[in-house]
This record gives sequence, structure tokens and C-alpha cells, in this order.
Amino acid sequence: MADVQGLPPAFSASDGRDLAIRIRGVTKDFGAGGSLTRALRGVDLDVPYGEMLMLVGPSGCGKTTLVSIVAGTLEPTAGEVVVLGQDLVAMRRGAKVRFRRENVGFVFQSYNLLPSLTAVENAAVPLLIAGWRRSRAVDAAADVLDTLGLGDRLASLPSELSGGQQQRVAIARALVHSPRLLVCDEPTSALDAENGRITMELIQRIAVQPDRAVVVVTHDARVYSFADRIASMEDGRIDSVSTGPHGSDPTMPPRIA
Repeated sequence: MADVQGLPPAFSASDGRDLAIRIRGVTKDFGAGGSLTRALRGVDLDVPYGEMLMLVGPSGCGKTTLVSIVAGTLEPTAGEVVVLGQDLVAMRRGAKVRFRRENVGFVFQSYNLLPSLTAVENAAVPLLIAGWRRSRAVDAAADVLDTLGLGDRLASLPSELSGGQQQRVAIARALVHSPRLLVCDEPTSALDAENGRITMELIQRIAVQPDRAVVVVTHDARVYSFADRIASMEDGRIDSVSTGPHGSDPTMPPRIA
């Protein structure tokens, strides 16, 4: 697969690390004819393993569209999308569903917990969908929740948890199957500053690993200090990719203002 010539160095992984995500010339159109809207306009981007990349920019600039294509939940109109070594554009639908189930974890702004299930049952859902025995899935989910500081809330329903605790259950659900790609869509926007800081610290400590990549879509400037790199989007394009505070000094303790 040939490289696109002239890719700006800041958009690429120039330090020799293996790539978790490689995007070239990606466009995405919605509608047709006079109602056609071009949400993405030739996006190029590399994300190496071991990195937390934040996608930032105004509403409607294409952030969620791009991350949906990366996660395999949306097809591009054109371009190359290679994630975890797999060509998602060439992948058949059934194979893509299996790919997402086995390799991608999702954390959402609204938590998306099932109200009738306990914390541990919510966290175990991906394993149950994958066919694990219930007892084994619940044990694995309990281990992750304990790591996230919720070992004493396993039997709690979502309505009995604070917003920050619900987000931790959502993080456990996203990580319980050990995905190699974690996608977070506005994970802190519904949280106050303290819970936002705790959430990002947990994601950074548990999810950012040498064999994983994390992509965070956010409007929340308070969390930029956790980023290894920050990709700024405008009108369906990536305008710039800069080194984040954490990327420039990995020993610096992240903070949220």
C-alpha cells in the first residue's frame, strides 16, 4: 500500500513506532446531488501504538465522523483506513463486526448503561455478547471494576451511582475485553472538574499501553494536559497536529483546571 506523498510530518508518526491507525485521503459524503454534504475532505493521519490522541475542533467539523470511520461503524466515501493492521475499507461487513467486537472499546458521553443491570453486569456485556459463560464474564468484569475503584459497588444499579461512578462502569465495559483501540466520545463533558480529572487519569493509567492506542473526541479543554498529541479539525480537515503537554513530558503529572 503506497504512502500518500507530502503528508505533513506533524500528522505522521515520525519516531518509528508501529502504527495503530493509518488514514490516507479519507472523505465522507452524506446525501446526494443538491443536498450532498461533505463531512470529511481528504483526511490524512497516523496514530502510533502507545499514544493518546485527542481530536478537537468546533461542533460539526467532522470529529465524530472521523472517529466513527476509525472504529469501523461508518464507511468512508473514499480513502484508505488501516486500523490495527487491518484494511477496514476492504473488510466485509461480518468481519468488521467481529473486528469491532474483539478489538475496539467505546466510552461515550452519556454512559449508555442498561438501567436494569448492575454495575458488574453492565461491565460484563461485551464478554457476554462474545459468548463467555456468565460466571466467567462477571468475574472478569469485577476485576476491572475493582481496578477502577468500584469493587464495593458491583451490585449497584446505574441509578444508585454518581455520574463519575457511572462513567467508570462505562470505562470498565470498554476495557473488559482488552481492546487494542479505545475510542472515547466526549468522555468528560457531562462531568464536573474533579470527576473529569479522575476519568482521564483512569483512561491514561489503564488504557494507554504500548500495544494499544486511545483516541478521544473532546470539546473539553480541561483535559488537553492528558494528550500525547492533539489533532485540530476544521471544516472536515485536520488543520494541525501538535504535541500535547503529556507527550512533550510523559513524567509530568496530568492536571485538569
